[in-house]
Amino acid sequence: MIDFKMNPEGFQHNVEKARENHIIIPTIKQMQHPETIPDSIKAKLAVTGLWDVDPVNLFRITWKNEAKEKGGLFQEVPNYIELPSELTGVKARIIAMAGKWFPTGCHKVGASFGCLAPRLVTGQFDATYHKAVWPSTGNYCRGGAFNSKLLACDSIAILPAEMSKERFEWLSQIAGEVIATPGCESNVKEIFDKTNELKQREDVMIFNQFEEMGNPLWHYNVTGYALADVYEAAKRDGDRLAGACFTSGSAGTMSAGDYLKEQYPQMKLAVGEALQCPTILENGFGGHRIEGIGDKHIPFIHNVKNTDMAIAIDDDDSQKLLRLFNTKEGKAYLTDVLKLDPELVEKLSWMGISGIANVLCCIKMAKYYEMTEHDVIVTVLTDSAAMYQSRIKELNDMYGAYSKPHAVIDHRVHMLALKTDSMLELRYTDRKRIHNLKYYTWVEQQGKTKEELDALWYDTENTWDAVHKEAAQLDELIDQFNEAVGLLNA
Repeated sequence: MIDFKMNPEGFQHNVEKARENHIIIPTIKQMQHPETIPDSIKAKLAVTGLWDVDPVNLFRITWKNEAKEKGGLFQEVPNYIELPSELTGVKARIIAMAGKWFPTGCHKVGASFGCLAPRLVTGQFDATYHKAVWPSTGNYCRGGAFNSKLLACDSIAILPAEMSKERFEWLSQIAGEVIATPGCESNVKEIFDKTNELKQREDVMIFNQFEEMGNPLWHYNVTGYALADVYEAAKRDGDRLAGACFTSGSAGTMSAGDYLKEQYPQMKLAVGEALQCPTILENGFGGHRIEGIGDKHIPFIHNVKNTDMAIAIDDDDSQKLLRLFNTKEGKAYLTDVLKLDPELVEKLSWMGISGIANVLCCIKMAKYYEMTEHDVIVTVLTDSAAMYQSRIKELNDMYGAYSKPHAVIDHRVHMLALKTDSMLELRYTDRKRIHNLKYYTWVEQQGKTKEELDALWYDTENTWDAVHKEAAQLDELIDQFNEAVGLLNA
């Protein structure tokens, strides 16, 4: 499924450029087990900032970074928060793994690595000639531009014009070029149109997260493994992993759920989307404000056949809770009224808008299945509130300064009062309907064949299973590349 055909000329160019820029590339195995990273690299990380544009930060593409802005190394269990019943209103244990401690503050830096690395170490992407194009609804192009910079590659970032100001300000300093397409998170077609326009240029190579199999390869082998580590560390006697919920976006994280379902077959895997754009539930469309999840299509890389439930989240819930978790008055309510641990309250800022939506999906799943205190649901926090300070200011301008009454209402209405509406437990025929929606985007518009589409449904062994196993082959090529560069033992 991933093309590992070698281009010797491009390979040699990339080796020379890596040597010139002191670049060593980490393996997937090292991302799973960062304790195996060489001591010489750890010594460099000990004096390097988390977001520094330094090639050594490629080795921080792991869920197991210490929660430090500078000089952090690695820990056995990824950073996570457990949301107590006093907050969620359900008995089930909801555990969310934090993406804040990746470079760029978001796990999408890993997904973009999974897409770029195979073409870089095979020489298909020639860093002396090609520009890497990163079409995205926000965080993926940030991760792609950052990795491109670390790997001394030119990049072009594409994202909707209505994304947060913080994204554009940061990208202007990292990407070679930033293109804003019309619309909001759900305007993915406009992103694809710009991508197809750029495809006419010989010097660009597109890394489309919605179709690149390096995205699910990375999430299956890195995010899935990390979530299993979190669960094993947090579980108590009698607990069971009952579910995992991920908003769709590119659907890369859904492959982490594929891994978890193999390890814990009894669990349910749910995909979330915005209520204002219910493509999965209703073949629907519309704009929404859950930044970072693109809709109005089904990603090619979503293994729909292995998805048990679809859940829609009202974007107003995620917006109102963003203020609750990130204002002085909201925090005072959480500590003084709910009596939550102040340390936990501070960590609620680890949830960005899509992370909040993920948690709300978990709550709705827990209510639907009437889960108990022995049921554990896991999810990820794609990014943190650091990406949305401008949104909090906009909300304050819209609704007035935050207050304790706001906090009480927001918690009760937008979290405790969640119901089991706008969700669907997927039968075989439901999954097939959703899968069939891929045809209109990927076959009619984006050049895939019907045979490729059918293979994702009827031949899972040679599609999804094959991709998941290709991490070993990618690691071999990365080792071969690093050996040719000759810096690992220098």
